[in-house]
Formats: sequence, structure tokens, C-alpha cells
Amino acid sequence: MEMQSLGEVEKLAAKKVKIFRQSILRYLLRSMLASMFIGFGVIVAFKTGNFFYLVHSPLAYPMAAITFGAAIILIAYGGGDLFTGNTFYYTYAALRKKLTWTEVFKLWGTSYAGNILGAAVFAFIIFTTGLFAESSVNGFLLSVVEKKMQVPTMELFFRAILCNWLVCMAFFLPMGLKGDGPKMFAMMLFVFCFFISGYEHSIANMCTFAIALVLNHPGTISWGGVIHNLIPVTIGNLIGGSVFMGMMYYYVNKPFLEDDQE
Repeated sequence: MEMQSLGEVEKLAAKKVKIFRQSILRYLLRSMLASMFIGFGVIVAFKTGNFFYLVHSPLAYPMAAITFGAAIILIAYGGGDLFTGNTFYYTYAALRKKLTWTEVFKLWGTSYAGNILGAAVFAFIIFTTGLFAESSVNGFLLSVVEKKMQVPTMELFFRAILCNWLVCMAFFLPMGLKGDGPKMFAMMLFVFCFFISGYEHSIANMCTFAIALVLNHPGTISWGGVIHNLIPVTIGNLIGGSVFMGMMYYYVNKPFLEDDQE
């Protein structure tokens, strides 16, 4: 099952690279779609969690974690291109000599840029809807963002490593399952685990911060706070996906991979 899933990783990486080589704009737009899909997950998670937050219920975070799973389903089945997953796919493909490291860095940079643009566009659309304008609706979201911007740098870094390790597993393990039902359940379960654990996901944070910044927010939520969070979280996500997933799975399965080539 593991080798079958690794084969699927190679195929997925090859598909993404083909799109990039044919049209960088098309690849960029797919990357924008991914962060917009995460934006939908952010909205439903914090709208749901806010009902419990208003009555000071301890269920606020667990309910948000459950509903945020919608984001990964949208990305997996909607065709978005997410930077965090790409840290795994492209590292493994490069180690397998299916693409060059120069291409890997270009692909990572383009998907990250597209994710930023998508988050900005989605935040603007949410602002125009007025759905989060009232303090009775945006309280939970703003409180979470405020806390994320005050976490020490090293804690953010290691939370991010664990986060993307788990998120990549959420995409990887279902590749070996049969049927959409089991796949979606596994994806949502792993996303629930990362969310409820308090780990840090750069693109999810990016979308949440963008929405918070266009709302009437306190001074504790700032661009400085965004940079303080996103730099260590992005680096941590990169290590979690490339080292603990891409390099690790390549190394532990190298004997089997060599047998396949003979």
C-alpha cells in the first residue's frame, strides 16, 4: 500500500509540473484556488466555532476543527495547488530524479505566491459580503489571530514542522484507500488532528490573517504580527513536508525503489 501511494505521489507531481511547464499563469491560478478553498474552510470553521465562543463553551475550538476539514476535501477534489503539500511531492520527485531542484524551487515559489494572492482576493470578497462585520460574529476569529501573532518564534517553527508532517499524511495515506468515502474521512480526521493540536499551517494562517486584517481589528493584530508568524511557520512547514515526508519516505523505501528499477 505504501509503495502504491508513493507511485501516486510521483504521478501527481508529474501532473503539476506539466501544468507549470505549459503555463505558469495557469499554475498560479490553480495555486490561488487552493488558498481560496482554505478560505472557505476558515469561514465555516470560525462561524461555527463562534456560536460556542459567545457562550464561553469549551467546544468552540473542537467544533471549528471538525468543520475546517471541508477545506482539504475542496483542495483534494477541486484541483487546487497548495504550497504545503508541494513541499512533499516535489522533494520526493526530485530525489527520484523526475525533476530538477531548480524546478522544485520555482514550483514552490510560484505556488506560495499564488496562495498569497488567493488569500488576498478571498479576504476582499468576504469583506464585501459583510458577513464578518459585526463583533458578535468575528470575535472568535480575531481572538485566535491575536494569539497566533504573539506565540514565540521557536514555538511557531516547531508547531509548523508537526503541522505539515500531519497535513501531508492527510493527503498521502488516503492515496492507498479505495472509495471516496474512506478517503474523505481519513483526510478530515488528520486535519482535525492538526487543528485541535494547535499546530501552525502557513496557508491557513495566511487566509485567516487576511480576513482579520480587512475587518475592524484591534491594534494587536498587525502586519508585523503577520510577518512574525508566517516566516517561521513557512520554514517549519517546508521542513515538515520535505524532510519528514519527502526525504524520509524516499530513504526508508530506497531498497524497494531500487528493486523496481532493476
